[in-house]
Amino acid sequence: MRFLRLAAVGIRILRTEGLRSFVFRTKKRLTSEIVGQSVDMAVKTGDALDADWSKPPMHLSTPIVVEAGPVTIAWIMSPPSANSGGHQNLFRFIDFAEKAGHVCKVYFYTNTPIVVNSKDMRTMMRESGGYPDVKASMEMYNRDTGVDSSVQAIFATGWETAYPAFLDKSFARRFYFVQDYEPGFYPLGSESILAENTYRFGFHGITAGGWLSHKLHAEFGMATDHFDFAVDRDLYNLVNTKPRTEIFFYARPVTPRRGFEIGIMALEEFSKRKPDVTINLAGWDVTRWDIEFPHKNLRGVDVPALNDVYNRCLAGLVISASNMSLLPLELMSSGVAPVVNDAPNNRLVSDNPFIEYVSSSPGAIADRLVEIVERTDGVDRAIAMSKSLDGLTWERSGAQFVDAFERAMRG
Repeated sequence: MRFLRLAAVGIRILRTEGLRSFVFRTKKRLTSEIVGQSVDMAVKTGDALDADWSKPPMHLSTPIVVEAGPVTIAWIMSPPSANSGGHQNLFRFIDFAEKAGHVCKVYFYTNTPIVVNSKDMRTMMRESGGYPDVKASMEMYNRDTGVDSSVQAIFATGWETAYPAFLDKSFARRFYFVQDYEPGFYPLGSESILAENTYRFGFHGITAGGWLSHKLHAEFGMATDHFDFAVDRDLYNLVNTKPRTEIFFYARPVTPRRGFEIGIMALEEFSKRKPDVTINLAGWDVTRWDIEFPHKNLRGVDVPALNDVYNRCLAGLVISASNMSLLPLELMSSGVAPVVNDAPNNRLVSDNPFIEYVSSSPGAIADRLVEIVERTDGVDRAIAMSKSLDGLTWERSGAQFVDAFERAMRG
């Protein structure tokens, strides 16, 4: 049985991560079995050792000021995958920077032997449909050579990339594109500490939504700005103005901050009380999970197909223990009432009156879902909630980002 489980995992890695990742992870597993477990994290050990934030290097104390005109920006990031929503959003803002006249250079950083081929990467991004077509050059980051001498600003884009951004010997001004509170991705321990340390590096943070901006400034003294969440109305829009008979749950058991277990408990109770309502689970293949109530396992739905799913649904359950997901606004745009756990990390991102904030109790969530499906004005509410997002465009968010960046860059 153990062999079969390992084989299944190997097949999944081959399918989702490719041959190089499969070979690397297999080698790592065998090495740990034969030689012993080694220290292995997203950041390179040498970078973690050398990045002493209590003694910032001289080049960080006198950053470049560009008083006018275009800026050359280096973006240090982990290698993207076809379905990485965080990377897709990141490239959306690289595109906004380029459209504002700035020159962008992408540097890939990874603590694995994987070497990204820029031509293959562009092909993957073009074929996925979720990435904009950017002009930015792409190459692997090399600490010995650092970023190009023309670079005037460096963006860290994830906690592990903040280390090479801190250590790079360029006098470029440092920024941090923060999409979530990444120390919360790990149990309390080494990785959460190393991630938290990056908020003390002295970078200027530009965050997704106001909660992160407030948190990083209040708790770590970071200089911060933020851009508002938005929705792509070309992808998510209201096409069904008839009564709906289904609900949706963003089910990602592999992502603890999405509260899979709480959601399943709530839906089990909801299903007992509303057995005729179809429950859709999407975000991950949940075949291996023992789920007691009838449901549709939609697995990972391609972005262009999501609008059809949403337009069948009255309500959508999205739990966020960290920064709010983009899904509540996307659901509303398609006429779905988003049920979201009530917490500052969500309310400080959006206070739209159509978001159904509810306490993080499975019973309270089930009650609210029942209440929504029993409403008699569902069609009118669907139209109104979709209309409430008029003007909330990514172009507006991009303008907020560019304005914050340029103000900081001008000194």
